[in-house]
Amino acid sequence: MPSAFSLLLRYTWLCGLCLCLLLASGARAAPTRLMVLGDSISAAYGMSLQQGWVSLLADELRDGDIAVINASISGETTDGALRRLPALLETHAPDLVIIELGGNDGLRGFPLATLRENLTQLVTQSQAAGAEVLLLPMHIPPNYGRRYTEAFHTSFAEVAQATGAGLGPFILDGIAGRPELMQGDGIHPQPEAQAQMLANVLPAIREALQ
Repeated sequence: MPSAFSLLLRYTWLCGLCLCLLLASGARAAPTRLMVLGDSISAAYGMSLQQGWVSLLADELRDGDIAVINASISGETTDGALRRLPALLETHAPDLVIIELGGNDGLRGFPLATLRENLTQLVTQSQAAGAEVLLLPMHIPPNYGRRYTEAFHTSFAEVAQATGAGLGPFILDGIAGRPELMQGDGIHPQPEAQAQMLANVLPAIREALQ
């Protein structure tokens, strides 16, 4: 007949085994967390959030056990996002951060050195928190001249190369400039364009998730 001490050892071992199994199960169950940090393009301006491309992305990735957090605000600039980012990283602990910003900086004629510095800080702070980063480049209308608009667009590739972030495609490729897909202001896409926006960026997002 086993002694009381022997039974206690067995009980302790079984409890430890159960705890390890529960912890392992919990680790497997934790979803990958994807956070979109964007402006009105990602905040579904002029429509319901459920119609926007970020919501469509969440539906697309649902079977992959991926949680999508939309931290986008209409009118957001890189300055504003920098102020919000530390709290967002602490609250959501994302595994992947998609940065869709800069359009409002360009439309307001912000200095490109400031844009690049802000984007760099957004990327490096996200990386320091343990997240992969995918940077989505933007284009702006030629209001400020060809030199500014071209340098604005190339800033995203420069930041991606300098930081090691992924560089996605232009989310409005094939959409911008088409009146039937844009709202009356010529800047914001219609609900009918959201599926194409998702199709534009989804391959880069899937690659980043891998």
